[in-house]
Amino acid sequence: MHWLWVLLLGLTPVLCGPVLGMAQQGAGDFDEIVQNAAAARSQGDVGRAAALYEQAVALRPQWPDGWWFLGTLRYGADDFVPARDALTHYVDLKPDAGPALALRGLCEFEIGQYPESLADLQRGIALGAAVQPRNAKILLYHEALLLTRLGSFEKAIGRYTSFVNSVEPGHASDDLTVAIGLACLRMAVFPKDADPAQMELIGMTGAAAAKMMAGDVDGGRRAFEEVFQRFPTAPNVHYCYGYLLFAKQPEEAVAEFQRELAIAPGNAAADAMLAWAYGLQSDFADALPAAEAAVKADPSLAIGQLMAGRALTETGDPAAGLPHLEVALQLEPGSLEAHLTLAKAYSKLGRKDDARHERQLCLQIAGKGVGGVANP
Repeated sequence: MHWLWVLLLGLTPVLCGPVLGMAQQGAGDFDEIVQNAAAARSQGDVGRAAALYEQAVALRPQWPDGWWFLGTLRYGADDFVPARDALTHYVDLKPDAGPALALRGLCEFEIGQYPESLADLQRGIALGAAVQPRNAKILLYHEALLLTRLGSFEKAIGRYTSFVNSVEPGHASDDLTVAIGLACLRMAVFPKDADPAQMELIGMTGAAAAKMMAGDVDGGRRAFEEVFQRFPTAPNVHYCYGYLLFAKQPEEAVAEFQRELAIAPGNAAADAMLAWAYGLQSDFADALPAAEAAVKADPSLAIGQLMAGRALTETGDPAAGLPHLEVALQLEPGSLEAHLTLAKAYSKLGRKDDARHERQLCLQIAGKGVGGVANP
């Protein structure tokens, strides 16, 4: 039985009513099938219970509880494709069922449907599937794994930071530190697929980052120094350290981004964060070349496009900035910073109606409480 099955029993959503009450509304065959299915489920006879629930939902496809029981039973037996399909029927009937969306996301994770899995997990979490601590650890960990696998490394780092803070200090597992190391080193693989030749680097980086995430800045600093000494030319280590320092020690972070670029001149994320740091100081003349380097190295980096558009707008060329801002919004549609800059660019170009529209969008985004800054 799948290793998460026992823990996920706590995900059961509010069902639509007593099973027997539903059965009594139907034909005798349905009534008998449901009672036998419930009995088999209570006795742990998964195969028989699942087969009976399949018969029940064939008779009444609009019965949500049957699809839920069928989905959870199939998931518990590692039958992930039929579990996903059953949970899809349940979600079709109950679109806001957070636990069912989250469990479907775990099924999709197991069968390699990673974008779909991430979307379902995030919607399930938003709808309350991670309220219970035991469920939160499972769901947030898988979300972070998927964010890393799909290239959203900084978002993964944010999730791992929350995760590390829920773990007893000093008790992060080897699997967790490897997962954190992969996100920090911008390696888009799962821990099981990591290159064995790089495991020492990954583990040391993950352990150092975990200390920083847990608030042990001095311990993290010493741990990162050990990584620098052991792997002086490894890419993304200085970037990761700078990224973790940035919120509280931006000047030190800038120095780390510069060290990263000395090791890996084409590191788009380091250039983008350097541009961001200069932008926070309103130094857009220095931000512009860093942003343009980031865009050249990786056009899909939203923060690079944003900073190129913003730097061009602020240094007097809003027309050249518009395409970058439009790309930034294609990559991060909810970016408040991009909408604000676009409004400014339109205003400078005399496009008053477009500027007004962007300001209205900014108010809508701010009113929803959406964090609107793009990440590298």
